[in-house]
Amino acid sequence: MAAVSGALQHIVVMGVSGSGKSTTGGALAARMGWPFVEGDSFHPAANVAKMQAGTPLTDADREPWLRELAAEIGRNEARGQCSVIGCSALKRAYRDILRSGAPRVRFLHVHGTRRILEDRLTHREGHFFPASLLDSQLATLEMLGLDEDGALVDMALSVEEQVEAALRLLGLGPAAARA
Repeated sequence: MAAVSGALQHIVVMGVSGSGKSTTGGALAARMGWPFVEGDSFHPAANVAKMQAGTPLTDADREPWLRELAAEIGRNEARGQCSVIGCSALKRAYRDILRSGAPRVRFLHVHGTRRILEDRLTHREGHFFPASLLDSQLATLEMLGLDEDGALVDMALSVEEQVEAALRLLGLGPAAARA
């Protein structure tokens, strides 16, 4: 679905841990001139501690976090500001919560092979999410439905190629960048 010229929209860059949501999302936000919201920074301390201990989050753990991210989307909407948000958004039900934040919440799913994910997680420093939780995220992941407003990009592409693909697939042209 193409972007509506001048209409506010919020792009959630989604995927499992290690897919590059923050990197791709930050680059897309910079390209569009929109703020980037790091979803991980909204996790309550209990969620972070649970993940650091190697325990997967439950739906009940994620719900308050997702509602706070939806509220952040709503705050950007109220300011008349489009935004890009990095959030795993693994299940459709999670995406439904995020969609409650504004009339136009779209998704960019950064996805790739298990081999690339494992390599990235194994070599990532300074993040609370251990590589041991990858299986739980992959088991939870529900791909975007055909009726969901979004697109899929290959995480094996360079960040610039991912951004170019996102712009093309989501119809984000010059009019959208001014919104």
